[in-house]
Amino acid sequence: MNKLIWVLIAAFTIVAAPVKIQAQEHPEHPKKDDTKKSESTLSPEALSEEIEKYVQNESKTEGGYFLFYDEKTKSELKLTLDKVHKDKLSKVAEGLYFDCSDFKSADGKTYDLDFFMKETDSGLEVTQQLLHKVDGKARYSWYEEEGVWKQQQK
Repeated sequence: MNKLIWVLIAAFTIVAAPVKIQAQEHPEHPKKDDTKKSESTLSPEALSEEIEKYVQNESKTEGGYFLFYDEKTKSELKLTLDKVHKDKLSKVAEGLYFDCSDFKSADGKTYDLDFFMKETDSGLEVTQQLLHKVDGKARYSWYEEEGVWKQQQK
């Protein structure tokens, strides 16, 4: 897990420009005046479809539920996809993308999961999922420090 976090930090270093340090909900979206390298070659619709397909495939063998292990509560969550946020899509490095999605559980709680995807020869691959919010309460935020995006636990 630590290796994956360092890989993400390195990826954020590649595209992050120095800005004032402040906590944010998600990594900064690429700006229109950035170089072509920071512009997404994939549409938000295509990326959201990939997350939807991923969740559907993972849910097939689990009775229609997307299973996610919550490390904080040490429990397995049975979730159903509510919405993929096309407006939260960010390209964080060449071939690496970020988006978040809303899920619901059978007990009525809402969960915001952050998905990281990378481009491969066979298409997009989900590389990591993080539990960002439970019932609207954030577990972490993002901040930039010397060009590196970091998570700040709440």
